[in-house]
Amino acid sequence: MSRLIDGYDLVILDLDGVVYLGSEPVPGAVEELNRLRRTGHQIRFATNNASRLASEVTALLAGLGLPAHPDEVVTSAQVAAQLLGDRLPSGAPVLVVGADALRKEVAAVGLTPVDSADVKPLAVIQGYGPALRWSHLAEACVAVRAGAYWVATNTDRTLPSPRGPLPGNGALVAVVATALGRGPDVVVGKPQPALFQRAAQQAAARAPLVVGDRLDTDIQGAHAAGMDSLLVLTGVAQPADLLTAPPAQRPSYLATNLAGLFTVDGRARATVPAEQTGWRVRRVAGGLELSGAGAPLDGLRALCTAAWAEEAGAEEAGAEEAGREDGAAGGGTGVKAVRPVGPEAEAALRELRITVG
Repeated sequence: MSRLIDGYDLVILDLDGVVYLGSEPVPGAVEELNRLRRTGHQIRFATNNASRLASEVTALLAGLGLPAHPDEVVTSAQVAAQLLGDRLPSGAPVLVVGADALRKEVAAVGLTPVDSADVKPLAVIQGYGPALRWSHLAEACVAVRAGAYWVATNTDRTLPSPRGPLPGNGALVAVVATALGRGPDVVVGKPQPALFQRAAQQAAARAPLVVGDRLDTDIQGAHAAGMDSLLVLTGVAQPADLLTAPPAQRPSYLATNLAGLFTVDGRARATVPAEQTGWRVRRVAGGLELSGAGAPLDGLRALCTAAWAEEAGAEEAGAEEAGREDGAAGGGTGVKAVRPVGPEAEAALRELRITVG
């Protein structure tokens, strides 16, 4: 078997939901990443979380038993601040709506962080901050309405935690957007490709692999950057989400956790014919039917193959009917539920937490 990692010279990892949850490590993640270090592969950490400096991220990683250098960390705060640094004159006032780390990144590129719209900032930069209040969002509204350029570090609706998903920066950006009647002028974080592109450029990588736990940021961002991706099921995305994922959010590979870097066959993509897995998948009204036996993750791969092929067929038929030259669509599949046939299939779906129809 060819190990997945053997086909790549750089691994770009998301943090929240892949390496840690809050301040606690994802089980097994530290051991697998230290193992990856020993192979000599380059590692970069790319995070949409704008509430920590790169040095603070590496301190957290070191505390978990995973040594890292600040140069190996790319944050949405860094990229957003640099964008404004390139756009605005030196010393220009920028209203910062976020954590102290975001303020420091703004200052580091030669701009002046401010707290009030009354000083007429030229831009507003908004990122996640656990201590944000209504008054901070109100200042952002006033400044943007007065003409300030509005940059959001990211629009993740939630962030993973040991207690389950919690409101992310996207939820707070939505508050300001609702009040203004429009969205930010630019969003720099995933699923935009900037973080992954910066990480690959820094490492001079020719074959990067993105590892993430979210379809709408990590995996979609990898697609946008033209990079292969591995989805791990340790954070936000659940197995059932894959069955309805639109094309731009479908990973190259699937794994339960970071051990997949070494245990997933580099020749086995996320989709695989059911007959190669021990499972059988049949289309039924409103969903799919799973029978046979095998590893639950292989069952998920077989289900993805059937679900995604079903959408491709529907798109092709729809394009032909409408007389269009391009049959592409942005939506996901129509799979609503999966019906198990036999105790093995029922147990696999229960382990995968997929709704039984």
